[in-house]
Amino acid sequence: MTEQGNGGAAGARQVDKIRESSVLPASPSRRRALGQVAGAAALGAIAKWTPAFRIPAASAASTCSAPPGFPTSIPLYQEAYQNWSGEIAISALWTCAPTSPADVVTVANWAAANGYKVRPRGEMHNWSPLTVAATETCGNKVVLLDTTEYLTAVTINGTGSPATVTAQTGVTMLQLLTDLENAGLGLTANPAPGDLTLGGVLAIDGHGTAIPATGETLLAGHTYGSVSNLILSLTAVVWNGSAYALATFERNDPRIQPLLAHVGRSFVTAVTLQVGANQRLQCQSWINQAASTLFAPAGSSGNTMTSYLNSAGRVEAIWFPYTSNPWLKVWTVSPNQPLFSVEVTSPFNYPFSDNVPSSLLQLVTEIQQGDPAAVQQLGPLQYDIVSAGLILDGVWDIWGWSKNLTLYVRPTTLRVTANGYAVITSRANIQRVINDFYVFFLARQAAYQAEGLYPMNGPVEIRVTGLDQPADVQMAGALSPQLSALRPRPDQTGWNVAVWFDILTLPGTPSADAFYRDVEQWMQTNYSGTYACVRPEWSKGWAYTTSAAWSDPTMLGTTIPNAFRAGQAVGDNWDSALKALDQYDPYRLFAAPLHDMLMP
Repeated sequence: MTEQGNGGAAGARQVDKIRESSVLPASPSRRRALGQVAGAAALGAIAKWTPAFRIPAASAASTCSAPPGFPTSIPLYQEAYQNWSGEIAISALWTCAPTSPADVVTVANWAAANGYKVRPRGEMHNWSPLTVAATETCGNKVVLLDTTEYLTAVTINGTGSPATVTAQTGVTMLQLLTDLENAGLGLTANPAPGDLTLGGVLAIDGHGTAIPATGETLLAGHTYGSVSNLILSLTAVVWNGSAYALATFERNDPRIQPLLAHVGRSFVTAVTLQVGANQRLQCQSWINQAASTLFAPAGSSGNTMTSYLNSAGRVEAIWFPYTSNPWLKVWTVSPNQPLFSVEVTSPFNYPFSDNVPSSLLQLVTEIQQGDPAAVQQLGPLQYDIVSAGLILDGVWDIWGWSKNLTLYVRPTTLRVTANGYAVITSRANIQRVINDFYVFFLARQAAYQAEGLYPMNGPVEIRVTGLDQPADVQMAGALSPQLSALRPRPDQTGWNVAVWFDILTLPGTPSADAFYRDVEQWMQTNYSGTYACVRPEWSKGWAYTTSAAWSDPTMLGTTIPNAFRAGQAVGDNWDSALKALDQYDPYRLFAAPLHDMLMP
């Protein structure tokens, strides 16, 4: 492979390549953006959304009748709710902030007696409606329990074997990883945003990007799978036969399996995770590698995705629409600071992607107001912003503790909607999986463009992880998460990786749902048999009709359940997981409308 080494010459070449590699001539709007990157934060960044108001239940300003007999020891109020993409925005829902797990139990038993639903609410950084549906109001007999105010305790035991952290589920990943770093501990991989609660991450088997590089050995306490695969025990609110109560389950107890990644169908209050020694990473950004090479057919030479995975094990490709070169991030385990790498001591080191320049907002506005063809400038403009930002901010080659390199998405980044899938396959087939997608995606994009349609105006993101292997867990008899997209297939022992595809676009883009459906249906057909299988990324979009996500009855009722039955033993699959979740929650307190379709 070329240009992957460290050292002064390689660093200088990287700078030259970044400066030289523009894929399209710079239009006036793109040139304006390049001049604005350094001051983007002052030019109209999209601020983090927070609830605009809080109305106590007894206030005259309340717009709904208060839930009857709600426990007086727990303050109740109306508060707005909005998810990450803004596609779910509800002006006022009944919300409370339990101060302890016992408060959660109190609210659950009140809800069971009064015909209400109760659902955990974290940072609302999610796309799929696993908490509330877009049509719900404060009149829908739902009370949200905000875990982020009080259920945030963290206790670290760094002397055990393995080291462990016990945390309540309202703590953010940023705070959790910071506490671990201060104790000399960390994770191999984690989701990129810091504003996710631990409970939210575990509910949807949140993941990062990592497989072992050639010759790399997994460190004790770590996993290449999802964060859920680190769970040693958890405490959840479950029905005990006469009331809801707290119960703790160990990782070698079959009763824990549906709770390890429960897809929002339960309420976990605390978990104990195994953790391991922290690692220092180098992250190099490359924008001079052609997509046609990175995503080339299996067996191709050169700088393919497989070549980078072999050398580093941790790779993400962000491919903007109508551009030729993705933004490729490559993380390498580096105990010592490489020459010319810049040390970073805090996360979120790509300010050019965190703060949106006014010219980019202008193009976004043009697209949203009826000029979808403007995406032909939007993608190249985003690429130029990245190219210039890497230079101006000096972050094309950075080095530091794992948290500071694996957390890189702020709430101020451009809000988009996304679909997401995990393709489970063998490591030997990674390049084939990626090339199949690349060829199909370009063909469908061209077919839509021929009809004057431009449904995809955000990037394609590609990551690769290991599976949730019980062998990674340092507990005898550890069991796998039944509802994790990364659950191994016992009938396909050679399948040991997942290739994650996320396709992003602005909410409301014409024909986007139809395009997403085309991708989803093709994936189900193409990645099948002994080659691969497909599972949804729970936090994103799936089950598409031509007009909506999470709506196709065949996907919801047959295809997705079958994806979690295939290759699994009877009594240890989708059906047994749903049966157990119903036993834990017979009143379906924690079930949102989507659960009633997907998990009836």
